[in-house]
Amino acid sequence: MSKAAIEVKDVTKIYRLYDRKVDRIKDALSLTRKKNYKEHYALRHVNFTINEGETVGIIGTNGSGKSTILKIITGVLNPTEGEVVVNGRISALLELGAGFNMEYTGIENIYLNGTMIGFSKEEIDAKLDAILEFADIGDFVYQPVKTYSSGMFVRLAFAVAINIEPEILIVDEALSVGDVFFQSKCYKKFEEFKQMGKTIVFVSHDLSSISKYCDRVVLLNKGVKEDEGTPKEMVNLFKRILVGQNNRAEEKAEIQTTGEHSLWKDSYQINPELDEYGSGKAEIVDFGIFDEEDKLTNCVLKGSTFAIKSKVRFNEDIQDPIFTYSFKNVKGTVITGSNTMYENAGVGLAKAGETYVATFTQEMNLQGGEYFLSISCTGYGPGGFTAYHRLYDVINLTVVSSKDTVGFYDMNSVAKVEKID
Repeated sequence: MSKAAIEVKDVTKIYRLYDRKVDRIKDALSLTRKKNYKEHYALRHVNFTINEGETVGIIGTNGSGKSTILKIITGVLNPTEGEVVVNGRISALLELGAGFNMEYTGIENIYLNGTMIGFSKEEIDAKLDAILEFADIGDFVYQPVKTYSSGMFVRLAFAVAINIEPEILIVDEALSVGDVFFQSKCYKKFEEFKQMGKTIVFVSHDLSSISKYCDRVVLLNKGVKEDEGTPKEMVNLFKRILVGQNNRAEEKAEIQTTGEHSLWKDSYQINPELDEYGSGKAEIVDFGIFDEEDKLTNCVLKGSTFAIKSKVRFNEDIQDPIFTYSFKNVKGTVITGSNTMYENAGVGLAKAGETYVATFTQEMNLQGGEYFLSISCTGYGPGGFTAYHRLYDVINLTVVSSKDTVGFYDMNSVAKVEKID
């Protein structure tokens, strides 16, 4: 039977939120019996166990309590209720700056961190070369870390974390600021750690990495443990949570009572920076992304089939309207897209008062990552090209991948290497 490395037992974390600074002072000095704060439950009665040698991912939406539970596990925070039992030496890479003195040089911070963990100077001396080689930041290691870029900072922090021989390695989102080559280097180290029987706790929004490296996943939602299980099971459940379809009985009842989510688009968080315009002769009244099971989602597995649907109501007669979609990456580069003119799927004359649904079905070959969806209804009238209604960067799409190649999309190559005489 596997030994528990980390046991989270009925952990609750409550923060007091004050509207005014003076209320915080009154409360600290017990100057009034009046309750001058609101209670925010960052975590509510969370339970799970991580066994020795497991790589366990923790996922959830922003504000679900992921970073809070890591800080409690590492002792940075104390729980309001419950307890965490840790069996083994922990090395943690949480947020940039944690455990570092910004005025110290890189070398000085290496010794500072090593000493805090319990190593002697001689033991740190023996590990120094390995740390410097992994960090690979050159002579910057002799400069104050306040002069470092975020990428250099995380290189040094991770190099320290993985070279002090931890039994348990805890990593938060910090790796996302490193360059792709350094991230690859770190993930190779994860594989080495797994082979050595080390325990890894990994929090990330990168569902592709979660799916690839984790043995098991804990899913948090609004401070509550929603479930735990295989990466595939939890990623699928997370996808439903993202669009309000996690099928919990109480949420079903709420939806039936309030009538929410009657439109596809109501399931999504609309981009507050949405660029919307058009002549008004046609209107996009609804839209959504659907997975292989025809369920609304904004998280698609690479290699799977998915569909984009847009519902357009016509306010005037329009001859040969064109329905479109496109994807941009987070840098604003248009990666791919199509329209009904390219696909030879014209509708002829769309009359005022009529509503059409355009469906684009395709295989997802984009690399794992975050993308923005744009949709529109356009056409060519007497005055030339016209945009009747456009929604640029209306919602985001997460692509989950267990294998990425170079560039924007996968050519689905089949590789073969043969030895010849």
